[in-house]
This record gives sequence, structure tokens and C-alpha cells, in this order.
Amino acid sequence: MLEQPQLLAPVPLKNRRVWRDLAKILSTVFNPFLTSLALFVILAHMQATGAQDFWWLLLLTTSFTSIGPMLYVFWLYATDRISDLDMSIREEREQVFGAFVISYLLGTIVLWVIAAPTLLIAAMAGYTLSSIVVQYITRYWKISTHALGITAPLVALLLLYGQQPLPFLVLIPMVCWARMYLKAHSLLQVLAGALLGASSVVLFFWGFHIVKF
Repeated sequence: MLEQPQLLAPVPLKNRRVWRDLAKILSTVFNPFLTSLALFVILAHMQATGAQDFWWLLLLTTSFTSIGPMLYVFWLYATDRISDLDMSIREEREQVFGAFVISYLLGTIVLWVIAAPTLLIAAMAGYTLSSIVVQYITRYWKISTHALGITAPLVALLLLYGQQPLPFLVLIPMVCWARMYLKAHSLLQVLAGALLGASSVVLFFWGFHIVKF
């Protein structure tokens, strides 16, 4: 008589590291460089008068907010100047964010000088202020730039489109959860990052008369 094959016991969910993998995916996909890139794709499309104008505005804005800073971080990592791409060590973050401040500030000045659409200047100015605040806070505390990076674009879209982007707000708690699950930040640090992102957008969209309250 043939023996019945023994079924393998199911692997417990916690042993599959599913939640940790999910947290890593969320942290990678919704990192600040990619979320700012996505935002300026939308803003450039809103303001462009044609295809050529769209690509010009997109290249100009993302060079200062996404492409340039991201390449700079990759270079630092490749030359062993930072321990990892997330810049987990607070002292490393302080130095790198100083370069980000310069990049965002230059972007704001360039957009202002060439008389770019006001919406793009306001958005770039918001990122500039956020980077200055983050660079200062990082001297003493590790505020979450992931929380800031996902909140700022979504708040901007809410102010511009009303209720249409509402379902995407679920991404904010998801990204905040991911950063806490990976033990990269505390609850207070992700809340502070989200608050900074939201307040900087509201401040400059109101200051540049993009929206009225």
C-alpha cells in the first residue's frame, strides 16, 4: 500500500517577512525623489502650452528637486561617503540636506528669473522652505522626509483638484507605517514630517495666490 505524501506545514506569515518586504517596497516607491518627480510631472502638464514647453518645464524643475539630488545621493553612496541610500545615520543626513537646500533654492531662483508659471515657483519655494527646516532639525532630531515627501504632493493636488485625489490620501499613513515598521522613524517623527510637508504647501500656495482660504 502506497504511503500518503505528507503535506508541508504552512509557513507562518511572520516568517515570510511579508510585512517587512511591503514596508521596503513602500519606502522605495514613495521616496521623496520620486514623489516630487511625480508632482512636477502633473504641475508641468497643467502649465505647459505644448509638448516642448512641458518637457522644458519638467526638466527644469526636476533637475533641482529629483534628478540632481538623487544622482548626488547615489554618488555619495557609491564613493562610501554615506552608509546607505536612506542616510540612516543622522550626522550624514545633516550634511546631505545642506546640498539639497542649495539645489532647491537655486531652482526657485531660476524659475523666478525666467518668469516660469507661478504654480511651479510656489511648489519649488515650498520644497525650499521644507529642506531648510529639515536641515536645521536634523542637527538634533531625525524628522521623516518620506512622510514629508508623500504628504506635500498630495496636499498640493488636493488644493488644486479638490476631492478627486482624496482616495490617494491613504498613501500617507501607509508610508508612515512603513517607516515606523522598518524602525527608521518614530511616530512623532513621521507626524512631524507630514505636518511640515502639508504646512509648507499651504503656506506658499496661499502666499502666491494659487488658492484662497
